[in-house]
Amino acid sequence: MITIAVDCMGGDHGPRVTLPACTRFLDHHADVQLILVGLPESMAGFAHARATVVLASEVVAMDDPLEVALRRKKDSSMRVAISQVKDGVAQAAVSAGNTAALMAISRYLLKTLDGIDRPAIAGQIPNAKGAATTVLDMGANVDCSAEHLLQFAVMGSALVSVLSGEENPTVGLLNIGEEAIKGNEVIKKAGELLRAASKAGDLNFYGNVEGNDIFKGTADLVVCDGFVGNVALKASEGLAGMIVDFLRKEFSRNIFTKMAALTAYPVISALKKRMDHRRYNGGALLGLRGLVFKSHGSADELAFGYALGRAYDAARNNLLDRVRVRIAHAAPLFGDVAVPTKPESAVTV
Repeated sequence: MITIAVDCMGGDHGPRVTLPACTRFLDHHADVQLILVGLPESMAGFAHARATVVLASEVVAMDDPLEVALRRKKDSSMRVAISQVKDGVAQAAVSAGNTAALMAISRYLLKTLDGIDRPAIAGQIPNAKGAATTVLDMGANVDCSAEHLLQFAVMGSALVSVLSGEENPTVGLLNIGEEAIKGNEVIKKAGELLRAASKAGDLNFYGNVEGNDIFKGTADLVVCDGFVGNVALKASEGLAGMIVDFLRKEFSRNIFTKMAALTAYPVISALKKRMDHRRYNGGALLGLRGLVFKSHGSADELAFGYALGRAYDAARNNLLDRVRVRIAHAAPLFGDVAVPTKPESAVTV
């Protein structure tokens, strides 16, 4: 059995979305049991043979300052859910709540893995190959050293191997050009470290990639700092929504465009499905001594179900052990990393 703890109160919609998504997920996965954490009044009446309800007395709001979430709300649904992982009761936790708070609480309770200075958020962006490009960091660290980017690449490679089954995924370093001489000093040094790691067999470095390569699927994994990664994520979601809205409006203009839409429906439907960001929901907080997944705050039932699926796949395929093994192998290349910044550096995903 895979056990996943769920913060049912997090996100824009809370139990109205999380509880139906959990029920549906349980109905489709016979080898899963869920620990559902929420306020008494929100969890009243919920029952499922493979679900256990754990009550909390507080909720971390989406606009709560970190000090409030971390130090004052010690019985929040988010903290109680992550505590299930810390205590070994659950193999992973999922929350759609405040990103900065989730990272801070997860880091405080679970601590970072040996050899890792900063946890990072890894998410997926659909690409032209019909799959998805994994990108990290997506918002936890707005300023990174070259050594941090190397750590991200090592951890991300383990994640991609779990998600895609590819044991040696290609790693691209996001830059303003493909040439090794381009980029700022941090990026240039990161390129050197990644090339050394590739020669040592720690990862499969493709080389520098540009923004459009994320959507082309040039590399399986793209590494960047959290500021750039978060912008790329939001831009991809905005572009997907714009294209879908454009097609909907154009094909409904008159009787002729409506007839054309009927003819092209299979193609339009396939495009819409491929670009639907809900299908790629669920960012992994990599670098912690436990599995935590972040769902979009605005996630609907379908999207939250995909976040649960990401956590399930990670636990089932022993992602944590895979990350540990890769980190241990690459540790000699990490060097002396900078002193960790406070969790306040996190931006909202």
